[in-house]
Amino acid sequence: MKAAAVSVPTAGHVTTGVAIAIGLGAGLLAGLFGVGGGLIIVPGLLIFGRMDRRLAHGTSLGSTLIIAIASLLTYLAHGNVDWAIAALLAAGSVAGAVIGTHLLQIVPRAVLVYLFVAVVLLTAVRLITTTDVSGQHDLTMRTALVLLLVGLVAGTLAGLLGIGGGVIMVPAMVMLLGMSPAAAKGTSVAVIVPTAFIGTIRNRSNRNADLRTATIVGAFGAVTAVIGASISDRLSDQTSNVLFAGLLVTVAITQVATFRHGAASAVAGPEKV
Repeated sequence: MKAAAVSVPTAGHVTTGVAIAIGLGAGLLAGLFGVGGGLIIVPGLLIFGRMDRRLAHGTSLGSTLIIAIASLLTYLAHGNVDWAIAALLAAGSVAGAVIGTHLLQIVPRAVLVYLFVAVVLLTAVRLITTTDVSGQHDLTMRTALVLLLVGLVAGTLAGLLGIGGGVIMVPAMVMLLGMSPAAAKGTSVAVIVPTAFIGTIRNRSNRNADLRTATIVGAFGAVTAVIGASISDRLSDQTSNVLFAGLLVTVAITQVATFRHGAASAVAGPEKV
């Protein structure tokens, strides 16, 4: 009797209740900080849904698309989106999403995860010490090239780690351009929408996305994303920066924790396919 080895990621046991709970938490976080919510979605799917890591990342990006659209509409209502900067970031980010979803198939994750964590922690320290948020952000050729590069990195991380890329873009806009945190967050979610769309299409074609779970998480996350974005508009710049730095530290911890959890699961049950 021939046993065919099928390399389809396991969907785990993501119940509707678990998906709703993950979505509510991720949406609030996404709206408040202008990120995709993947730092809650991915660990939630891994730990509580017992989902395969690659499938969790792809599913997270699908949820992020829905949540980011809701966040964007709220930030737009408050006038907190800079479309010129968003276009530059998106140009790099969409290309990065293609690269990231490809790397997800072939690259060992350990080095990439720990490199990401190092960058995030350094960014958190720098963000706390940043005081220039004048709101002025004149675009020069050099700045435009830097924004394209930032978008490329953010998009690659989005496709690879299942996050929206906002943890890279928001600090970059605040520190490099002196944008207000609210405007940086709104611009970030404007970039996350096309990035998540492209990434989700590619993940789906690679069978790395559970669209049912992504839809449930995203739909309930969209509700709390509106609440989070409205709260963000009322925060002072300094408070917003300190809270975002705390978010970055949390991102670093969850990335390491989920990576180790996945490695431990693989060692504990290698016979399960």
